[in-house]
Amino acid sequence: MTLTVLEGTLLLFILGCALGAALLRDTLASVMSFAAYSLGVSILWLILQAPDVGLTEAAVGAGIMTVLLLVALANTVTPNADRLLESINPRTLVLVGGFVLVMGATVPALPAIGDPTAPVVGGEVTQYYLDNAYKQTDVKNAVTAVLAAYRGFDTLGEAVVVFAAGVAALTVLRREVFA
Repeated sequence: MTLTVLEGTLLLFILGCALGAALLRDTLASVMSFAAYSLGVSILWLILQAPDVGLTEAAVGAGIMTVLLLVALANTVTPNADRLLESINPRTLVLVGGFVLVMGATVPALPAIGDPTAPVVGGEVTQYYLDNAYKQTDVKNAVTAVLAAYRGFDTLGEAVVVFAAGVAALTVLRREVFA
């Protein structure tokens, strides 16, 4: 699998935001870096043709989590920032680097996005959904049929998680007194 310029740039952006969220000592900058990371991941999910996961990541990660972290930050004291970045434990750096290398080694084995010969795209399950989704579910969109009928409990679980996160955020925000 080869990366396009957009995918490569997006992956570098996500990596930079993740490093910023982990290493910045200024908590506000770290929260903003986390929000940018989450937004980048949601865009990556859209590029990988998983819009339901991308929308969930955008709503929960970039939206609700950012608001909750900012509210928590507003209620805490900012420590003295004598350094810009946190110090890194060499053992942790080796473990994370090893994990990244192992995960990166699997990328060449992935099929290209939209490749018709990919096992997932051209497999029996996909063909079954395409052949039977309309007549078995009476839904006019195959993706909606899969999400609502064939994977209904999974989709219900995702909706419950997003709803619970929204209720928790609204509960926290309602209790807040902003000066």
